[in-house]
Amino acid sequence: MLHVVGFFSSGVSVSPENFRLAGCPLSVDPRILAAFVHKLLLGVHHMAGHSKWANIQHRKGRQDAKRGKIFTRLIKEITVAAKMGSGDVTANPRLRLAVDKAKGESVPKETIENAIKRGTGQLEGVVYEEARYEGYGIAGAAVMVDCLTDNKTRTVADVRHAFSKYGGNMGTDGCVAFQFKHCGQLLFAPGTSEDALMEAALDAGAEDVIANDDGSIEVITGPWEYTAVREALEAAGFKPEFGEVTMKPQNETELSGDDAVRMQKLLDALEAIDDVQEVYTSAVFDE
Repeated sequence: MLHVVGFFSSGVSVSPENFRLAGCPLSVDPRILAAFVHKLLLGVHHMAGHSKWANIQHRKGRQDAKRGKIFTRLIKEITVAAKMGSGDVTANPRLRLAVDKAKGESVPKETIENAIKRGTGQLEGVVYEEARYEGYGIAGAAVMVDCLTDNKTRTVADVRHAFSKYGGNMGTDGCVAFQFKHCGQLLFAPGTSEDALMEAALDAGAEDVIANDDGSIEVITGPWEYTAVREALEAAGFKPEFGEVTMKPQNETELSGDDAVRMQKLLDALEAIDDVQEVYTSAVFDE
């Protein structure tokens, strides 16, 4: 077994096919052994502390409450994705993600098609630019704000005002971006079989599996592999309770009590800005 672990530690991806190349005995299911080696090398990480499940459910609930604004943001993202790449969802991963998300929120097909046409120039429309602003919230929690705007002067003023009014500090470009990883994130409910999900995720091409102390399990994917991995897991019988392509914080800042309340007010103020698409933070709240 040690020579097999050494084979994969050299940088070869952990997969059933490569396990056979490493000399796996044919009498042993390579998927099970691949999952075992994956645990040794990457680990099914066990995250202690706050309830990941509660934090994700809380965030999802706040998003659902802002459903009308979500429609507008999704349409803008589709338009920009089509403009930056092409109008072909099969050849434009960013557009496919945006369209899949819009369909998940029941955005009408005609609305999606018109947004794509505005991006490709087939229909006239507002020209949006991407902008990212970074800063710090309560207790130094990292905050990153992604925007699509037709007026950067207006947007930066609005974002700076929100930071200042609610106890944060707007920083310089790059001040916190290195603390986040662009990736796909799928969250499965407590009670999901860790070993079975691990094996299915490995076969589907996931990057990592994280078991949280509250019993929930996260599957991490590459940003452009997110849709394929999600579809493969659903086909295998694993339906995530929540999933998105996000900027995942590498380290988290736990907040409670008054600090948590103040931080939520800052996040709400930033999300209320019309030009803001997404707000990412390292802050997590004790439940």
